[in-house]
Amino acid sequence: MPPAASLPVHIPLGTKPMGIWASLQASRRNVLNIIPAIATRQPMVSGRTGKRWHMVMDPAANRRVLLEEVDNYPKSLVTKNLLRPAIGESLFIAEGAHWRWQRRAAAPVFSHRNVMNLAPIMTAAAERSCQRIAAAGPRAVDMAEDMVRTTFDVIAEVTFSGDGTFDADAVHGAIDAYISEAGKISLFDLLGFPDWVPRPGRVMSGGAVKQMKRVADEAVEARRARGPDGVPDLLDLLLEGEDPKTKRQMNTAELRDNLLTFIVAGHETTALTLAWSLYLCAFDQEVQDRARAEVRDVLGDRACEGADVENLPYIRQIIDEALRLYPPAGVISRTAQADDTLCGREVKRGDTVILPIYALHRSHLLWDDPDAFRPERFADRKAIDRYAYLPFGDGPRICIGASFAIQEAVIILATLLNRYRFTPVKGRNPDPVMILTLRPEGGVWLEAEAV
Repeated sequence: MPPAASLPVHIPLGTKPMGIWASLQASRRNVLNIIPAIATRQPMVSGRTGKRWHMVMDPAANRRVLLEEVDNYPKSLVTKNLLRPAIGESLFIAEGAHWRWQRRAAAPVFSHRNVMNLAPIMTAAAERSCQRIAAAGPRAVDMAEDMVRTTFDVIAEVTFSGDGTFDADAVHGAIDAYISEAGKISLFDLLGFPDWVPRPGRVMSGGAVKQMKRVADEAVEARRARGPDGVPDLLDLLLEGEDPKTKRQMNTAELRDNLLTFIVAGHETTALTLAWSLYLCAFDQEVQDRARAEVRDVLGDRACEGADVENLPYIRQIIDEALRLYPPAGVISRTAQADDTLCGREVKRGDTVILPIYALHRSHLLWDDPDAFRPERFADRKAIDRYAYLPFGDGPRICIGASFAIQEAVIILATLLNRYRFTPVKGRNPDPVMILTLRPEGGVWLEAEAV
């Protein structure tokens, strides 16, 4: 193990109360800076920063917000307003009946069988990542950047199965431009301030979004005309999908918005999970050795395939622990529609209820030595309260692509560890910064030595 004093990188949480101006400044650097350190030692923290807010780190209260009273706690306007220009009223944003029918239509797309059918694409992308690392020679590699490339290869292939009608790189560029410009969550967004309150530093990249939608519309129409060919990809499955209750199918705009949602949500979050997993394996060489021994035992010297995933429990534990320490969605924000009680405390209609997943996952009330990297915490999943660990959210709105993401992450991480030993580059630690997702600012620079 690394020395006891040595912990993987983490965000220093606030120790002094902040007024609105200080909060605004802190949140512009990193949204997670506005979480008070006390949030890791209490079940709930409330305050007022222009409007009333409550941060909830209690599993029973999380269950109430995400499952039992889900209609009373819709996604706050912040998330919707940020993403609607890019992904419309898709699954990620829609509420109520409009959300329900889309979810029913899309659910079979992510069945175990369909996700397993896509595994060879994940294996091929992992092999290409290994080739890029080899081509870089003895130089250090920014594995965060390479994982974005690798997972985008996967999502472009599984979404449009590489048919020539779709310029994956153009869409990738447009999404990146959009998230980096529009995706900076301001404190005003988090607290649910109305749209007319100006957001510092928010420039909407309308041109890139229009172009991206046009490219995706053309690809949807071309596929509709051509029909499926070979193993059905996500677009084929969505075109076939219908709500079993109403028999309604998605029109081109709805298909396009959901495809773009899967591209936005489905590649960067998995890339981040892999980048942080690799950083943690380099940080703790004993963990890396144990993981490689498991991989060698199962794979020999070949790449990981879909059927191997269930036989690699320790690789899965590393990924679970990376998602605990660095959840891609570090904060979930909801707006109370009616008065309620959480943790014995009054919540008023209109209050902002924040689930700071980053603090929940590092709560001293819920986790032993919470800032330490210990994959074996997840050896017995049943011992962990379901609402203490929420990398994919939960309740009816749990991430529809969670099994896809886990399968992809296990395949790629196992393949990389089977080929390379990763060690940190001195003085190049990543800095965890949340923009729309929790990113390793400065990259994850690692030395990769063939094994």
